[in-house]
Formats: sequence, structure tokens, C-alpha cells
Amino acid sequence: MLGRGEGTHSPSICTPLVGKDRKELLTELAEILLKKPDIIEWRLDFYQEIQDINSVLSAAKDIYENGERTPILLTVRSQKEGGQPISLSEKEVVAILAEVCKHPYVAIIDFEVSNQPEHIRYLREVSKENNKKLVLSYHNFSFTPPKAEIFKSLFLAEFYGADAAKAAVMPQNNQDVLTLLEATREAEKELSIPLITMSMGGLGAITRIVGWMYGSSVTFAVGKSSSAPGQVPIDELRKIIQLTKKVTDPENYHSHQIVSM
Repeated sequence: MLGRGEGTHSPSICTPLVGKDRKELLTELAEILLKKPDIIEWRLDFYQEIQDINSVLSAAKDIYENGERTPILLTVRSQKEGGQPISLSEKEVVAILAEVCKHPYVAIIDFEVSNQPEHIRYLREVSKENNKKLVLSYHNFSFTPPKAEIFKSLFLAEFYGADAAKAAVMPQNNQDVLTLLEATREAEKELSIPLITMSMGGLGAITRIVGWMYGSSVTFAVGKSSSAPGQVPIDELRKIIQLTKKVTDPENYHSHQIVSM
């Protein structure tokens, strides 16, 4: 589910669930499941009753019971990192994530590494107590920071004891895309936890296809609705990744060389 990317294994494919109410969520879920994602990300910041914990738990139960055992990643993306505007404070978001952790409905929670250290430590404690995985993430929808800054965000996730570190950045040019891939490659060598990285938008779409070759263990794809720019439809992404693995396999490469001679 969240394994180490070593350039040899296909990444897990995660698709977003962005319905604003339980009816939309279940309709969207049914369509997504037909495409057999490895993980489903429930973007709770899209949910219109996010402030009602009973409604959240009820919706989470519906998703869990209808999800055909697909692991659910629960995310409340903050507006400052590209999420939907919500009327909750960081402390209230932490309380929701902690409460959901106490139930079997989700397998993974995502929290931003830029949040308050005491909130990160608390969620690490609660998630561990309830056998949930914790992803600590960093998103920059404006630009791609220097490689050292991307690496720092990934390192901080490991420092806080996360089960996986995520970084998503917006490129302004092709060099920015290479910066993200280089940061991923170097972090994969230095860190002991799985990485989830991507360059967003059209320019960065290639990282969703080949990121696994540099150490990213999960890639995000469109099941029904997109939650970030540059996401590729899951059916197309799966085919492209399989083709990429085939043509980059050393055995296939050598056999092609012999034939071409």
C-alpha cells in the first residue's frame, strides 16, 4: 500500500473522492471502484458537512462499507496548500482526524508537515495507537522551491515519525520538473520511509508516469473527478506505466537491440 519506491515496482495508484455530500460520495465511489484503484483518497475538505463529526463518521462508514476493501486515505487539505475553503481551525481539523482514527473506516491519514509540531505529534500518537498510517505532506501550488527545500520537507516527515512523506509542487518550466525528480531520487537514497512526490500541472504530468523510477511509491490519477492539476485518468495512467516498465526493462532493451542490429 505504502511501499518503498526503488525504481523497479509499479507505484500504487490513488484516486480522489471529492463529493460534497453522502449521495455524491457514494455515486462517485461506485464509478471509481470500477477502475480498481489501489488507494482512494477522501478529500474531506470538499465535504459540505465537515464541521459535523457525526456526519463525517457516518459518511466514512458508508465509504468503508461500500469500498470493496480498498484502503481509504483521509485528507483535509488546507486552503494555504491548495485545499477548499473550510470554516475549521487547524485544531478542529486535528480533532476530526483523531476521532476518525479511532474507527476502522480509514487506513491512512494525511496531515501537512507545515502544521504545528504539537498537532503533528498528537496525530502521530493517535494514529499509531489505532493502527493507522500517517502521511506528512507538503504542497506548493505556486512554484517549485529549490531542491534542498523539497528535501527538507520530506526529511521533516521522517523526523516526525511519519509512515510516508509527500511533496507536490508546481513547475514553471521543464527544469522545475527535473528539480522535483532529483529531490525524489536523493531523498529515496537518504530516507527510510516511502515517498510520494509529484510535479503538478501539464508540465509535471510526466512525474505521475515515471516518478516511481526515481523513488515515488504512489501516484494520483483521476477516477471520476480531479483533485489537483495534471492528474491523468486512471485507465490511461495504468497503461502508460505498464508500457514504460516494459520498454525500460533491461531484458527487453537488450532483446530490442539484437533485433535492430
